[in-house]
Amino acid sequence: MAQAPATAPRTMFGKIWDEHEILRHPSGPSLLYIDRDLIHEGSFHAFAELKRRRLKPRRPKQIFGIADHYVPTLGRSAADAASPAIARMIDTFDENMKWGGMRHFGLTSRDQGIVHVVAPEQGITLPGLTIVCSDSHTSTQGALGAIAFGIGQSENAHVLATQTLWQVRPKTMRVTVDGVLGQGVTAKDVMLALIAKIGAAGAGGHAIEYAGRVVRNLSIEGRLTLCNMSIEAAARLGMIAPDEITFSYVRGRHFAPAEQEWDMALDHWRGLASDEGAIFDREVTLDGAEIAPMVTWGTSPEDAVAITGRVPDPASFGNAEKRKAAAKSLEYMDLTPGTALDGLKVDKVFIGSCTNSRIEDLRAAAAVLKGRKAVVQTVVVPGSTRVKEQAEAEGIAATFRDSGFEWRESGCSMCAAMNGDVVGPGERCASTSNRNFVGRQGPGARTHLVSPAMAAAAAITGRLTDVRRI
Repeated sequence: MAQAPATAPRTMFGKIWDEHEILRHPSGPSLLYIDRDLIHEGSFHAFAELKRRRLKPRRPKQIFGIADHYVPTLGRSAADAASPAIARMIDTFDENMKWGGMRHFGLTSRDQGIVHVVAPEQGITLPGLTIVCSDSHTSTQGALGAIAFGIGQSENAHVLATQTLWQVRPKTMRVTVDGVLGQGVTAKDVMLALIAKIGAAGAGGHAIEYAGRVVRNLSIEGRLTLCNMSIEAAARLGMIAPDEITFSYVRGRHFAPAEQEWDMALDHWRGLASDEGAIFDREVTLDGAEIAPMVTWGTSPEDAVAITGRVPDPASFGNAEKRKAAAKSLEYMDLTPGTALDGLKVDKVFIGSCTNSRIEDLRAAAAVLKGRKAVVQTVVVPGSTRVKEQAEAEGIAATFRDSGFEWRESGCSMCAAMNGDVVGPGERCASTSNRNFVGRQGPGARTHLVSPAMAAAAAITGRLTDVRRI
C-alpha cells in the first residue's frame, strides 16, 4: 500500500489562519472567524452603522471596549478631557458599550489603560487567536502567538455584526535576530535597527514572525515592543511563537483559560510554532551583538542610527526620492548633516505609549535616575491603571516624582497627541513612542524615538545621551 504524502511543514501564521478560515472566495480573500474585537472610543462610526442597519453585536462577550486615545491623563473622568467634544466622544463610547452589552473598561475601572497594554495584561490576548482592533498597533498582540491586525471602522462594523471578516492572506517573512544584545540595548533598539535596515515599507504585505536567540531571550514586554512596531515597517502584523515564557505570563490572568482547561489549551498552544523546514516568502537576519542604542533623526522610523552616529547627508542616499525625503526631514527637524546625535539638545521627554509603557519599561527608565533630577519637562504615562498601581507599589513612581518627572494617569497621551498632551511647535522631544512623522506629537513637534532608558538619560542631561555612559 502506498504511503500517504507527508504534510508539508507549515508556519505558525499558516496554522492559525487555516484554523480560522471559514471559506475562501474564488477571487482570493478569505472569510476569517475573529476571536476578539478590541474597541476604543474612535468606534462611534461603527456603532452608528450597526444602529442604522438595526443590528446588534453578534457575540458581545468577545468584544472588549477600552477608551485610550483621547482620555485625559490629569484626571479620570470625561469632565477632565481636553475639550467638550472629546468629553462627548468618551461619553458616547460608554453609552455604545452599554447598548451592545459588551465588556467595557471605563475611565474609573482598575482595568482601564491603553488597549494594547490591557489586552495581554488581562489575558484577553491568548496564543492562537485572531484579534482585530481599529488601531494599526494591534500587531502588538502577536507577541503571544496570535494573528492580530488593525482594521477600519467599516470593517469593525462587519466584525461587530458577524464576528467574521474578509481578508487577503499576506505573505510571510521571518526576521531572525541571533547573538546577544549588549549593555543598554533593548527590544526598541532591535526594532529601530530592523526598520533602518529594511525600510519603512520593507515588510509591506507580509506577516512577520520574529525568531532567533535574541527574541527567545526577550521578556513578554520586550516581545510586545517588537510586534508593536511591526506596522512601522509596513507589515500587516508581527508574531512570536508561544513558549514557556508565554505560558507562564498568561497563566492565571483574568480571561486566561481556567485551571481545569489549562492542560488542553497548553497542548494546542505547543503545536502552534512553525514546523521545522517551514518556508517563508522572505528571510531577514540581524546580529544582536551589532545593535547599539538607537535614535531617529528624521520623520520616519527608518531614519534611525546608533546614538554614536551622526545626522546623514541626504546626498549619501542611493536614489533621488530618498535624497529628497531626507532633505525635507532635516529641514523639518532643524538638523544639519554631520551633527552628532549624542549631545543634541532636547526640550521635552515622553515615556509612555503602547510601545514602551509597561512595568518593565518603567523599571528600566527609573534605574537610570539614581537620584538625578530632570532638567527638561518629562512626562511619564503608564500603559494601564494596573501598571500605575504596580509602579507605585514598587516605588518607581516615587523615584520619578523625586527626579522631577510628571507622573500621570494611563492613556495614549503624547504619543497620539489627541488628548491635549502635546509637544510644542519647534520643540524637540525624546520619546518612547512608535512614530515620528511630521506633527505626530503636535503641530511642528520634532520627535526622536528612543528606548525608555535612553529617554530617562535625555531627561536628566537635557540632551540625547548614550545611556551606556550612565
